[in-house]
Amino acid sequence: MRGSAKPGAPGSALPATGPQHGPRWQGLVRNGRPDRDSRRRLPGGTDPAGLMGRIGCAGGAGNDVGLTYKGAGVDIDAGTELVRRIKKMNPDIGGFSGLVPFGDSYLVAGTDGVGTKLRLAFELNNHSSIGIDLVAMSVNDIITTGAQPLFFLDYYATGVLDVDVAEQVVAGIVEGCRQSGCTLLGGETAEMPGFYKVGEYDIAGFAVGAVKKDSVIDGKNIVAGDVLLGIASSGVHSNGFSLVRKVLEVTKTSLSDRVPWGKGTFGSCLLEPTRIYVKDVLKMHEAVGLKGVVHITGGGFQENLPRVIPDGLACRVDTSSWRVPGIFEWMQKNGNISDDEMFRTFNMGVGLVAVVDRGSVDEALGLSTGAFVLGEIVQGSGVIFS
Repeated sequence: MRGSAKPGAPGSALPATGPQHGPRWQGLVRNGRPDRDSRRRLPGGTDPAGLMGRIGCAGGAGNDVGLTYKGAGVDIDAGTELVRRIKKMNPDIGGFSGLVPFGDSYLVAGTDGVGTKLRLAFELNNHSSIGIDLVAMSVNDIITTGAQPLFFLDYYATGVLDVDVAEQVVAGIVEGCRQSGCTLLGGETAEMPGFYKVGEYDIAGFAVGAVKKDSVIDGKNIVAGDVLLGIASSGVHSNGFSLVRKVLEVTKTSLSDRVPWGKGTFGSCLLEPTRIYVKDVLKMHEAVGLKGVVHITGGGFQENLPRVIPDGLACRVDTSSWRVPGIFEWMQKNGNISDDEMFRTFNMGVGLVAVVDRGSVDEALGLSTGAFVLGEIVQGSGVIFS
């Protein structure tokens, strides 16, 4: 442990009197029971052919052979099976984060890493923003409950400690904490000779926040006719990079190559840090009372949207409501990736989804940069693209 602020001390988030498959251990628990199965799948027939053509992505649709996330080394179905087995041992899991009663509030916790996006940081020798990604992946999960992040802990492991590199990583973590309004309370630096290649490391993060019990966002009041608001992502964020790297490999594209759809290189585009949505969600929730919030993380639309929707309801996504960013268009075309695989692997330019009642739409849209009407809640199940 590198050291933590003591409760009540300067920089502490706690009062002196107080005590690659997405999240798997965390669970939104009510009276000892998880709210619902977090891994419901997209029902057959709801992903229409030619979908990408309607939202601006070239290629992919209708092709029989192409790159897949599983082919790149990540099996989402295996991750789903692991969650099923863990739930046999501990039924109280399933949400984006875990909630523990604490007086008139819930303490909310989440943990995550940044996956193989680290490989790009190694290749580019650019470690300045990967810490922002680390914070974002955890705080974006706990904010789905409406919780204000309080503090963050990190774990940094390497074979041989490069102090300069580690300093860059921690500086990014500090910046991520600043953006999300929480304190870097402490962390662990583990030096393990022979375990990692020279110049490489791994990182993990842990965020804890709090939300009043009468303000928690849990999805239970979502009804047909409610509106889905999408909030733009900053890019690929920190999911799907095994498939990203496979597309780069098969197309012999260098990270130093210029992107064909705009300015900059592939490296700068792909290292763009994950957007942190804490301030957006807190402002919207205070103003209109959000009914549900979804972090579009590992598993994309199909795996994440149903996690907050009550049984008997579905998310109808209007695929003409936003323009998919150029990086996703390029990957689908050049990797010959199917529509379903793209939406199940990447955020496609939509990093967060909020559910509001129809009468609150205009006010909510004015409180977040890049927000737009994505679709609506309808009778049914899963995700319906239209």
